[in-house]
Amino acid sequence: MKNVVDAKESSFKDIIKKDIIKNVILMIFLFVAASAIGYLFEHIGVDETNIVVVYLLAVLVTAWLTQSFLFGMLSSLLATFLFSYLFTEPYNAFAVNDPNYIITFIIMTIAALITSTLTYHAKLAAKNAQEKEAETKAIYNLTNHLTDAKNIHDIAGIAVKVISSCFSCKAACLCFDESGMPEQSFIQQVSDDNHVRRAIADIQEYKHKIDGMRTGFDEGNEFFDWPIYGSETTLGVIRIPKENAQNMNEAQNRLLRAMIESTALAMDRFRSSEQRMKSREEIVKERYRGNLLRAISHDLRTPLSGIIGTAEMLADMTKSEESQHSLAEDIRKEADWLHSLVENILNLTRLQDGSLTLKKQMEAVEEIIGGAVAHMAKRAPDYDIRVSMPDELILVPMDAKLIEQALINLLDNAVNHSNSEGEISITVIKNESARHVKFMVQDRGTGIAMSDLPHIFQMFYTSHPNHADARHGIGLGLAICETIVKAHGGNIAAKNRADGLGAEFTFTLPMEEQDEPE
Repeated sequence: MKNVVDAKESSFKDIIKKDIIKNVILMIFLFVAASAIGYLFEHIGVDETNIVVVYLLAVLVTAWLTQSFLFGMLSSLLATFLFSYLFTEPYNAFAVNDPNYIITFIIMTIAALITSTLTYHAKLAAKNAQEKEAETKAIYNLTNHLTDAKNIHDIAGIAVKVISSCFSCKAACLCFDESGMPEQSFIQQVSDDNHVRRAIADIQEYKHKIDGMRTGFDEGNEFFDWPIYGSETTLGVIRIPKENAQNMNEAQNRLLRAMIESTALAMDRFRSSEQRMKSREEIVKERYRGNLLRAISHDLRTPLSGIIGTAEMLADMTKSEESQHSLAEDIRKEADWLHSLVENILNLTRLQDGSLTLKKQMEAVEEIIGGAVAHMAKRAPDYDIRVSMPDELILVPMDAKLIEQALINLLDNAVNHSNSEGEISITVIKNESARHVKFMVQDRGTGIAMSDLPHIFQMFYTSHPNHADARHGIGLGLAICETIVKAHGGNIAAKNRADGLGAEFTFTLPMEEQDEPE
């Protein structure tokens, strides 16, 4: 790195030295020519004022042709001294016999300074205008070509082609993937119409080098690398060959940065468009999945109801000790489980796509809990469910059918993860200060594994309990509970019991009507 900097400084000093020598020779030549013209004018009897104009012309040409403002200032002073030395009495001496010449010298010096200053600034403005014009043309050319790109690699190929043409080099571009990691290879322009792919030796090391970059670009052994930053992550790297990058001036650096920004905008726009397309595809897939689930669920409900009724009738027609009775009861239980699953799927899909409207009314909590307990008593008659709630009548705005379904799902979960001897309880607590009612469903089962707690309410997530009696499930019950409770403006949580084995599910419902969340 130090050798590169030293070589660059040495080359810069040599260029400055050559420019100074060239400008000095040019200035000497112009004033020699101006003096010769002045002698000619004096010989033919032309007025001294015209000789002053000749020297001012020499100052003007010097300021226009030299690259530094300093030469314009020096030429202004040199013009005054040469006119005084060669064309005023006493000749060939820096003395003035006529005091009027002092005023002439002052005016001549001021005029020369103003002329050189205006000329230098006019030249500088013209140079800046040319640079801006070239920069605008290059950016327009790049942007115009980028509109035809079909993917990220097309953008990279167009960028290296235009940059290579602008800077007369073999530029390259390395693209990063969506996770911010460099790809295995990069594109390099080798001719006007051809580019090649070259491999990256160590992707991790290169990524670390780009991330740890302290300046606007990274100086490598073969390339100088300028990152292409997107709105959220690094999109790629523009690579300029080392020998070309070292000789770039400030205007070229500014142009390169502007072209990199245009490339970044194109890449960012393509990534955003690609992400939107993926999101739309996911939405369409989700809609199709929901429609399919609803169609299947509707088709299953009618035959399941017939199976349940037939199984109950067969069980009533047989004695409890007969094998047919046990078989009929098993059919009824499994069909009842499938029927509950179908209802859950229907409710979930309707809530998710917004087709299920909450029909909120002031409902008595006691009646909702009674309905859920009665349903579970029919489904799991061997389990004893205890209810604890205030003696007063508690009215809460809710959709009674959905909240009852949520309680049934929580009770079903407790039944599935505990045996018939275990305690299952429902506790209702009215919180006047917070203006909500809390519902707690507790059991004495195996509890919830710590690894399962963060995912317990995710759709289709199921734990794998070691309990021998744990029943099958597909992970929809708790997800539906969360959807229903949040649709009512409440919250739901799960944890293990602090007083021993078992799980505790808690959800709250506001006691006052609220706007339904989107």
